Amino acid sequence: MFRITLLMEPRMQVPEPIEDAMWTLPPSDTVLHLLSLVALAAQAMTAALAAGRRSMDWAGVCMLGCITALGGGTIRDVLLGHYPLLWVRNPFYLGLTAIAALLTIVIARLVHRLALAFLVLDAIGLVVFTIAGCDVAWQIEASLPIVIVAGMITGCAGGVLRDILCNDVPLLFRSELYASVSVVTGLFYATGFALKLNSDVWIALTFALGLTFRLLAIRYKWDMPKFVFTGDER
Repeated sequence: MFRITLLMEPRMQVPEPIEDAMWTLPPSDTVLHLLSLVALAAQAMTAALAAGRRSMDWAGVCMLGCITALGGGTIRDVLLGHYPLLWVRNPFYLGLTAIAALLTIVIARLVHRLALAFLVLDAIGLVVFTIAGCDVAWQIEASLPIVIVAGMITGCAGGVLRDILCNDVPLLFRSELYASVSVVTGLFYATGFALKLNSDVWIALTFALGLTFRLLAIRYKWDMPKFVFTGDER
């Protein structure tokens, strides 16, 4: 009788884990995966420079680099309930960003001189992380708006955290088009899912579109209209 009761009890459905890749990029996209590693290191190094301008100690430099590089994906995973977090499951990414940040202390002058190269790497990171964030949300069958927001958070939130911790107005809100690039990239990428197009071709097209859009925004100073209110007008 006891055995029959056990057999009749419903089994809990355990969700299958999502693949352990950089921000869960499709495994065939080796080039994007390598670009994401470079972009992670670049974001950690630019964050380390920001920490240096605020005269932070080495622990602060390391922490700010890790938060900037991994913060976007972490916030996305917490909001989507996607566990375990990437850097918890694979501490390699935490080590990569920490080493990159600490290395910047030694080669800070060289990194500062390569500002243009880091702008390009940051643009690459924005696009790659946006694609990966959209992919994570799509795998858990989120709706289209959530897919796009997940991509934007992955690509942009780390820089916002960096600026807040450095007591600055986030660059996202006062510089060339950034979040808008992420939204357009995510929308274009999600369209490929809806149309069931070839994933490799569509990822390449999305990457080209997002990177071109961001670089053009930097080159021609495209930005959103500013709201200016001084309080003196009656």
